[in-house]
Amino acid sequence: MIPTPRFIDLFCGIGGFRLAFASAGAHCVFSSDWDRWARRTYKANFGEEPAGDIRPISASDIPAHDILCGGFPCQPFSLAGVSKKLSLGRRHGFDDERQGNLFFEITRILRHHQPAAFILENVKNLTSHDKGRTFAIIHESLTADLGYHLHHRIIDARHWLPQHRERIFLVGFRQPTPFTFPSPPTDPPRLGSILESNPAPKYTLSNKLWTYLQDYARKHQAKGNGFGCSVVSPADTTRTLSARYYKDGSEILVSQGSGQNPRRLTPRECARLMGYPDSFQIPVSDTQAYRQFGNSVAVPVVSAIARAVLAAIASQQPAASTP
Repeated sequence: MIPTPRFIDLFCGIGGFRLAFASAGAHCVFSSDWDRWARRTYKANFGEEPAGDIRPISASDIPAHDILCGGFPCQPFSLAGVSKKLSLGRRHGFDDERQGNLFFEITRILRHHQPAAFILENVKNLTSHDKGRTFAIIHESLTADLGYHLHHRIIDARHWLPQHRERIFLVGFRQPTPFTFPSPPTDPPRLGSILESNPAPKYTLSNKLWTYLQDYARKHQAKGNGFGCSVVSPADTTRTLSARYYKDGSEILVSQGSGQNPRRLTPRECARLMGYPDSFQIPVSDTQAYRQFGNSVAVPVVSAIARAVLAAIASQQPAASTP
């Protein structure tokens, strides 16, 4: 009998990887995240609080595991994050001292434990950041330095969820292992499938904010810029939900018909938009909830990859002897 695969959940946020791998039959033995509000949500749903900042934690203090999961911070590599840092004269990518070097915490733990597999997630822009040099360093670190056999693909969550959300997934195996990323479903859902029937009035935009967003969009359009608030209907697929959604909700506004201002998504709708079940508890403020779901992985996408990873690991096991 093959033992239950064990995984660790680094940069765990609110537990998207954990939900996905647990539903696929694996067992979590360690989790870590430096955000105290994310740890609160994680504890409310999984009954244990993750460890904090991974940097001071010795690799030897992390339990042995078969799979390392990690959605390492994407802001140093995302288009929006790089643009913001450049405008402020700050470093980005691996030069971002606070977040950019956290990838090497992953390699530190991989080197010590040498798990059978890993799965990492980041923004699509990771492949093109710094003219491809960032991804080249990541690729070399995981393959030439650590000896893993790497597979990677950019996957759009819109096939599983009513949201256009492209992310890169990197899957590595200690042994040469046949692996294929999962094929997407052929009948993607639409926004109406996740909307609440009677959202609270507080989520409707005020006249002042709605006027401001429209004026701001017109000003940028006149300059040839791409900024614009996005108003969607139940038949649509949304833009990417971001961690900044709490600010004004402009990237995803839900139409409420003529004569009414559009509204933000509710936190529960954001949870559904990321693939979390309605049983998932949201013990934090709306502001924190928007940040948390905007930073999360798309759970159904990771679930599909998790099943493929576990099947690939199982295929490495020697066949049981015949009596």
